[in-house]
Amino acid sequence: MKIDVIAIFPEILEMALHVGILKRAIDRGLLEVCLHNLRDFAEDNRRTIDDYPYGGESGMVLKPEPIFAAVRSLELKETTRVVFLTPQGKPFNQKMAERFSLGTHLILICGRYKGVDERVREKLITDEVSIGDYVLSGGEVPALVLIDAVGRVLPSALGDYESAQNDSFSRELLDHPHYTRPAEFEGMRVPDVLLSGHHQKIMDWRRNRSMEKTAEQRPDLLRKFKNNEVLD
Repeated sequence: MKIDVIAIFPEILEMALHVGILKRAIDRGLLEVCLHNLRDFAEDNRRTIDDYPYGGESGMVLKPEPIFAAVRSLELKETTRVVFLTPQGKPFNQKMAERFSLGTHLILICGRYKGVDERVREKLITDEVSIGDYVLSGGEVPALVLIDAVGRVLPSALGDYESAQNDSFSRELLDHPHYTRPAEFEGMRVPDVLLSGHHQKIMDWRRNRSMEKTAEQRPDLLRKFKNNEVLD
């Protein structure tokens, strides 16, 4: 999987690529991430990448020329997805991360200011993605969220693929509680069932706790999960 990121501040992503799961995926050749500074594709000596919007509205808009030049400088395939990170996009979720992970090439365009010239949307963008109903300074942090979520579900990236499959949202339920040693800490004991060695009882406990947590924190997900069970 190759991911190209086009951003005004690509250095925001730089450090995260050298630690943890992303570093491991890159070192193993499972993931390649290339960062591109949008200003490198500006047409003037001042490296201008934004301008005032037509119609007199306040704020700035990213110009089309540098973005088109940046995308066209990359090796595009028929299956390449060009993703614009924007609050106006479709909500990013685990299923979207898994779907992106099945591809071979993503280009992430990080928005800034008022966003991009609409002609970029019309001609280049295949997907618009939002990480939540709030506004950030730019698309660099959302791009990192997407890269991390996609990278961790690549086969062998975690070292334990089952762990990724059991993460919260992978089964449309929140994850169950986790415990580790010691078995008792300040009077708080690990549930006996987890120490029993009875695998079926442990699985049942985990499922029940998962559903309880989902009902408490995200009842919308629980309704979706139950509807899917009925359909199955």
